[in-house]
Amino acid sequence: MKYVVVIAFLTVACGPAQKLKRPSLPSFDQEGHRGARGLAPENTIAAMYRGIDEGVTTLELDLHISRDKQVVVSHDPYFNELITTTPEGTYLTKQESRKRLLYQMNYDSISKYDVGLKLHPDFPRQQKMAAVKPLFTMLIDSAEAYSAKKGKQIWYNAEIKSKEEGDGVNHPAVPEFVELVVQTVRTKGIASRIIIQSFDARPLRYLHDHYPAMQTSYLLEAKDKGTVQDYVQNLGFKPSVLSPHYSLVTTELLKEAHALGIRVIPWTVNTLADIRRLRDMGVDGIITDYPDLFHQ
Repeated sequence: MKYVVVIAFLTVACGPAQKLKRPSLPSFDQEGHRGARGLAPENTIAAMYRGIDEGVTTLELDLHISRDKQVVVSHDPYFNELITTTPEGTYLTKQESRKRLLYQMNYDSISKYDVGLKLHPDFPRQQKMAAVKPLFTMLIDSAEAYSAKKGKQIWYNAEIKSKEEGDGVNHPAVPEFVELVVQTVRTKGIASRIIIQSFDARPLRYLHDHYPAMQTSYLLEAKDKGTVQDYVQNLGFKPSVLSPHYSLVTTELLKEAHALGIRVIPWTVNTLADIRRLRDMGVDGIITDYPDLFHQ
C-alpha cells in the first residue's frame, strides 16, 4: 500500500452556522486494505463488500484521477499487468502496462478493463471474479447501501496517490487532485466518516490549510527512520493518524504519538501473530489484506 490520507469535515459541509456532528473513530480500527485484498480483487466494489462481511470498521482504498477528471479507485496509476485483462481478453506485459495510464484515459475506457479475472499471484485465497476499477462515487454508493443492509455504519480511509515526479503525468497537480476528492466526499455525504491519507505530505498540508476540520493520516514507508516529532515537523502540523509500515512500530513510537494525541494505525499486517502482537503493544488499529484474521 502506498499513500494514505484521512478526511473528515465539520463546518465545511454544513456552512458556518451549522456544525456537523462527527462520529467517533472506532476505539480499535479494523481496516480492510484495498477492501479485502487477500480475499477479493483489490480496490473493487466486491472487495469492499467482502471487507464489510468480515466486520471491518473502515474500508481502506486508493485514489487516482482519470483524464476526464473523475476520481477512480486504484492503487496503481496504470493497469497493473499482474491483475489486468484487456477489453480484447488479452494480458499485458509489464512494459505495456506502464503505458496504460489512468490519467491519460477517460473513465469510459478504464471501465472496459477487467481487474478480477486474473488472480494476483501473491494472494492465493483471493476469489476470482469479473471486476472493474470503480469510480469513487460508485464505490461509496455501493458500500453505503451494503453496510446499511447489514445494520452497520462504516468509515473510509482514502489514500491520495500523488508523487512530485508524477505531477501532470500520472495525476493532476495536488490542489486539483485534492479538490476533486473533497468534492466527491462532500457530495456523497461521508465527510464526517473519512480519513485522507498519503505518503506525500503535500496533499495533507493542502487539506490542513484549506479544510482544517478534515482528518488526515500520514503514511510512512518501512525505510523511514525518524521520530514522531520529525514527521510532525515535516508536515507542519499534527495529523489525526500516523500510519507506519508495521515494522516501524515500537513502544517508543506509540508513546510519543499518543502523547501528542496522534493515533497509530500500521499497515499492512497479514499474520495473526503480528496482529496480536501489535494490538498488545497498544496500536489504535490495524490495516490488513486479510480482515478475516480479526475474528481469530
